[in-house]
Amino acid sequence: MQGMQPGYGYPGHPGQGQPPTVPMAPRPGAGGGGRNNTVLLIVVAAVVAIALIIGGGIWYAKSSGDDGKRHDTASSGGGTGGSDDKGSGGTTGGGGKEKAPADPSSRLLFGVPLPKADDTVSVEGSWLTDTVYAKSGIAKVVGYDPVKGTELWTIKLPGPVCAASEHVDDDGRTAIAFQPKMPEKGSSAGCSQVAAIDLTAGKKLWTKSVKSGDYPVMFANVTVAQHTVAVGGSDGGAAFDIESGKTLWQPKPDDTCYDEGYGGGARLVAVRKCGEYDDPQLNIQTIDPVSGKVISEYRMPDGVLYASIVSTDPLVAAADVGQSAGDGSGVSDYFSIDDKTGRLLARIPAPGDTYGGRCDGTNRIEDCRQVVAGNGRLYLMTEAHDGKGEYTRTNEIVAFDLKTGKPTGQRAEAGDGYTLSPLRMDGGNLIAYDAPPYNKGGQVVSIDSGSFKVTRLLENPSTKSVRDSEVNLLPEYAELRFGKGRLYMSAVFAKERDMSSYSKEYLVMAFGTDG
Repeated sequence: MQGMQPGYGYPGHPGQGQPPTVPMAPRPGAGGGGRNNTVLLIVVAAVVAIALIIGGGIWYAKSSGDDGKRHDTASSGGGTGGSDDKGSGGTTGGGGKEKAPADPSSRLLFGVPLPKADDTVSVEGSWLTDTVYAKSGIAKVVGYDPVKGTELWTIKLPGPVCAASEHVDDDGRTAIAFQPKMPEKGSSAGCSQVAAIDLTAGKKLWTKSVKSGDYPVMFANVTVAQHTVAVGGSDGGAAFDIESGKTLWQPKPDDTCYDEGYGGGARLVAVRKCGEYDDPQLNIQTIDPVSGKVISEYRMPDGVLYASIVSTDPLVAAADVGQSAGDGSGVSDYFSIDDKTGRLLARIPAPGDTYGGRCDGTNRIEDCRQVVAGNGRLYLMTEAHDGKGEYTRTNEIVAFDLKTGKPTGQRAEAGDGYTLSPLRMDGGNLIAYDAPPYNKGGQVVSIDSGSFKVTRLLENPSTKSVRDSEVNLLPEYAELRFGKGRLYMSAVFAKERDMSSYSKEYLVMAFGTDG
């Protein structure tokens, strides 16, 4: 990935990288795509390919000025969003909860050291509510005071967390999947346990597992949609009521198709796979979270082996069509889909040499990073390119209309030496993280979806020791949560200490202007 500091964030490097993915076991079987052997009656729309043209889909022109500082100013080349009835997706700027402070200069509110481990151990999962910041540790989840960092509660687990939903329901509840015991070095005890946790009370509500015959089902992902916890993997999907743990559905031995995983949040969307292991047919299904009934379905193009869910509302899927991406991003195209009818609205090509962002559809159906969909737009970061200064790099965030698939002409500039990544929507605004150059701290900015005006919300310390630790937790692989003017950056793996690293390694770094 362009824009990442050398030596950080890549597998095998001292920073927080991804260990090699362990392939899921092939599932035999072929046949229809119905859930629980029910024949789907949704007519699938034809795929509409939209070609990007130079000058229409890529913006690398430099704005006027020579200081490289584009913060708190309107972006050149930006435009206002059109009305909904003109195919713009109904975008409107503003309406965000995050407001710029008088002075965005932040300080390190607290840091949690990276726990010692004699092997690479997953510590995936972090959540932010009004009262707590919660983070997975080694075989536990800990709740911290959002400002002071004091421990409010601890939920101990028998084994490491292997998957975690990023969604929290209205009552402060989320879900995790974890191993039933601590694994031996270099192995896994299997991701077979699912639990709902109450982040406000700091307690585990229930724990469930599913069997296929005499063997436990292994899950690769977990999500929360409304009041449903859904887990998926190569053995199929299962769902539970988040409050009681009641089983809503689970794999059946005679199923010829299976739910490989789910996207959650406002809606529940399944990636359902049928056919042979090396020649599958994938369907993107919007389903009822309680009954599992299919509401709509879109059939992915032939040659798609894996698919990811970028967003369920609006519904956007990502795939590497024909394994053509070739850059490790897992994405060659994004698919904007009408969740009510299953009709394809737009197919947006995203060549890896032009756009950043990545999705891990092989195992983590909902693990798309540095790409955001919302407000009728798909927001993509461009790959880094030469900046204004000597030996500097920079990039932009650009937008595509989800109804037409066409670029909107809007652009937000990272600034010379910075690398801008989309994080999440905030009403009609986009929240983004600006990875720093060698002598600055990172920034959090808000981008107005209408005007594309960029406003700086937070600027982290440029102190070398703090900055060197911050760049261990860049959004390519780490988890970033921003809310109420505070940024929480956390690792997803604990590992043996690399004695060659000169920076202090953190499980969590929390930044803010208060406290």
